[in-house]
Amino acid sequence: MIIADLNQMQGRTFPARRLTRNLVGGASPIQAENFALGVVVLEPNGGQVPWHNQEQEEVYFIAEGEGEICLGEERQSIKKGQAVSIPSGVFHQLTNTGSEPMTMIYCYGPAGDVAHWRQELDGTLPKAGIDVPALPDGAAPQCTEKPNNPTT
Repeated sequence: MIIADLNQMQGRTFPARRLTRNLVGGASPIQAENFALGVVVLEPNGGQVPWHNQEQEEVYFIAEGEGEICLGEERQSIKKGQAVSIPSGVFHQLTNTGSEPMTMIYCYGPAGDVAHWRQELDGTLPKAGIDVPALPDGAAPQCTEKPNNPTT
């Protein structure tokens, strides 16, 4: 039996102010072919999963906190207890708009690496409205590099 213990995982911190820990896939001891699953904590006041797309379809479930989800041309508030379905190939972004950490659980399939993780860490994430489609009107700006003063 293989058990992945979230409490023992260091995870990976991303420039857009979030901590990602893989429960299934990635660095987890549990691997699956058909899906990946993990927990993401977005820092208060702007922590983000930046604007990107991927081949896999995905679901985000908000376990704690509140924020803004952009999906294609749509932008909506999202909060604890809500889930959003993200179709394959559609650009999306999640931003913590609250003053407390936001915890999100993701599940995507099929399993495999998603390019935006490496792009963000390398500073090569395509920029919204320049390299890839623009964010919906009024959306929080895409974070493509770690802000100098993340509390403002």
